[in-house]
Amino acid sequence: MAVRAMLVYLLVLLELLVSVVGNAAQFDPYKTLGVTRSASQTEIKKVYKRLAKEWHPDKNKNPEAEDMFIKITKSYEILSSEEKRANYDRYGQTDDTQPYGHGHRGFRHFHDNFYFDESFFNFPFNSKSGRDSADSKYTLHFNQYINDVLPETFKRPYLIKITSDWCFSCIHIEPVWKEAVQELEPLGVGIGVVDVGYERRLANHLGAHRTPSILGVINGKVTFFHYAVVKEHLVQFVEDLLPQRLVEKVTDRNDRDFLKSWHDVNKPHVLLFDQVPVVPLLYKLTAFSYKDYVQFGYVDQGLSETADLLKQYNINTYAPTMLVFKENTDKPADIIQAKGMKKQIIDEFISNNKFLLAPRLVNQKVFDELCPVKQFHRRRKYCVLLITGDEDAFVPGNKAFLSLASANTNEVLRFTYVYQRQQQPLCSVLLKNRDSIPPQVVILERRNGAGKVIYKPVLGGWNGSEEDKHRLLEELEHLQKDPSILNHDAMLPELNNEFASMFLIRWIYTAYDYLSEIADDLLHNNWREMMPLLSLIFSALFILFGTVVIQAFSDSSEEKQTKPKTKESTKTENGSPNTTNTSSRPPKKNFVEVTELTDITYTSNLVKLRPGHINVVLVLTDATKNILLSKFAKEVYSFTGSLTLHFSFLNVDKHSEWMSTLLEYAQDAMQIDMDEEDSGGRKMDYTGYVLALNGHKKYLCLFKPVYTGEDPDSRSEEDAGTSTSRPRSGSKDEHQHRKSSARSRSTTLQIHHKLDRLGLWMERLMEGTLPRYYIPAWPGLDKITVSK
Repeated sequence: MAVRAMLVYLLVLLELLVSVVGNAAQFDPYKTLGVTRSASQTEIKKVYKRLAKEWHPDKNKNPEAEDMFIKITKSYEILSSEEKRANYDRYGQTDDTQPYGHGHRGFRHFHDNFYFDESFFNFPFNSKSGRDSADSKYTLHFNQYINDVLPETFKRPYLIKITSDWCFSCIHIEPVWKEAVQELEPLGVGIGVVDVGYERRLANHLGAHRTPSILGVINGKVTFFHYAVVKEHLVQFVEDLLPQRLVEKVTDRNDRDFLKSWHDVNKPHVLLFDQVPVVPLLYKLTAFSYKDYVQFGYVDQGLSETADLLKQYNINTYAPTMLVFKENTDKPADIIQAKGMKKQIIDEFISNNKFLLAPRLVNQKVFDELCPVKQFHRRRKYCVLLITGDEDAFVPGNKAFLSLASANTNEVLRFTYVYQRQQQPLCSVLLKNRDSIPPQVVILERRNGAGKVIYKPVLGGWNGSEEDKHRLLEELEHLQKDPSILNHDAMLPELNNEFASMFLIRWIYTAYDYLSEIADDLLHNNWREMMPLLSLIFSALFILFGTVVIQAFSDSSEEKQTKPKTKESTKTENGSPNTTNTSSRPPKKNFVEVTELTDITYTSNLVKLRPGHINVVLVLTDATKNILLSKFAKEVYSFTGSLTLHFSFLNVDKHSEWMSTLLEYAQDAMQIDMDEEDSGGRKMDYTGYVLALNGHKKYLCLFKPVYTGEDPDSRSEEDAGTSTSRPRSGSKDEHQHRKSSARSRSTTLQIHHKLDRLGLWMERLMEGTLPRYYIPAWPGLDKITVSK
């Protein structure tokens, strides 16, 4: 049985080897891309882009898409390199050691992993010892990533590969990954490898749900790589991770402004002179690492706009040159020039020039680095602190302090200054119980991280005179011999962050980067990583539109309930059907909206009124307008909750013929009014009349004013069941003279009381029990216009 099992394994292994070697031998990059051997680089690049887009596994669901995409990528890698292309054309080789059929890195790695040196069968896919030893030193674990890598991403970007055992695609991208690592790691890029089989928790934390995946991490933010796995693409991906405003292009036009900004940003300025038109990636990575300490600029030596800078600083155009400027913008504080500008050289150069000669304490971080806590007796650091201001009166003293700091060569002493206005809590502690005011010089030494210091103020203040300089130098010389002269102690508060006002700008930049990342994820269909954000967006939209739809249906149902439920078969003899009362609906507004019925609003408020809607029109004159409208609003306010009622008023002084014409059309109403005309044949006074007009069905309901007050002058009209504002024909002349004032008040009361029973009439209107007077058509527009 053991021999038979061994034979089976041998047959399977032999079949795999033959298949792999045969596929490799048949591989032809020209045939894969479909180009001739004489094709130019432009043609090859154009065909590659088209095929890569067509066969990308994320967009092409063909089972063979992944293998075809790998072949296309490897073919382009060979043909885009003149050296590799020449080797293949001459010898069928892709490198200097083995023929292509057995030596191409993309496929050699696949079958070379089946070997027999350590045991009879050694399959590396499921063996930890079989994994590439080159990746072992980059392997990341969850705790290592959280504690070490994540904080470090704020100083340098990380490029991380997600892989696993039995991942054939991971094997195909391995050669390109190695080349990219060899180029990027010396520049300062962090490298990491996560094996999903052993670090599933870390892979889920990074949002990687498939292998192979490549991602970048910078400032704690994860960004996935979506392009073809080619070394040039990986390098460009790392460069795109960096912020856009790290390095400023400097020319003869803006060099003064760039260098003089040292006072505002409180940083030294570094200029790199080189012949390449774009900023080198090494310089960008250095600028990112030291962005909190140094401001970086780049000078392209090939531009005519930089000729004056080259002459001014006597720059050698045959080698990159780096200059650092501090408070003196006319002369560099340090210079370095080398043909092979390595990262170690640049780091050492920048580290030695991280601070100005006399930097300002702008936050606690700067204070901790400039004035560190005492650890050992031999590592003591003393801070010479100038408490001053930013007004013009302090400029001479500040310059004198700077000149003293420039001449300092003692590494134990650090000269710094603060503005009292920006760091009021710190200054108030150091100047406590002292009558002197800034500028003052204080010598201090920090004892612990909690803020405890020992210090001594220099007597006499500081004006920058030679006497002040001599006094300070004597104190410093005495301090070197006897540290006990620092005889004051205090607990310093944490410094204010003077650059905190720039938070809004940083937030805008962060929002821009975040939106760019979202757009990039959407563009490349990275739906798994985008799922939490998309779920949040769609949930918010669903809640929003769901609320709107529910509210719309609720309003629609309520509107239907307010419509009179009428049927033609249930009409009574006078034409009034039985409907439900909807006046109990609470008003939606705390006022009554009443519009005037004119030739402009006539069509919309009456002729073309929506079916089921009624316009309640109050008839009035100029003299009675204010009184009647106030009373009308009080009577109908409880009915404004109905969505089918509209309220208007008609001024008969302007439209005198409309009322009589309307009643002529309604014969029953006309008969009633004709009976009430007096013997003089005078026209009726329609003041106080209310009409309920249904524009669609062409009928009206009529309210005639009925006085219910106690005024004796209007008693007869009350008994008659009607109240008008016209003069009473039966009054005597002598009675009018005797009661003129009383009659004026009586007229006001009559007008006010004309609408006393309007509320009851409105109840009957809503119940549908009022008589309806149908008319053949509404009076024409000529009847509503002002008569000339």
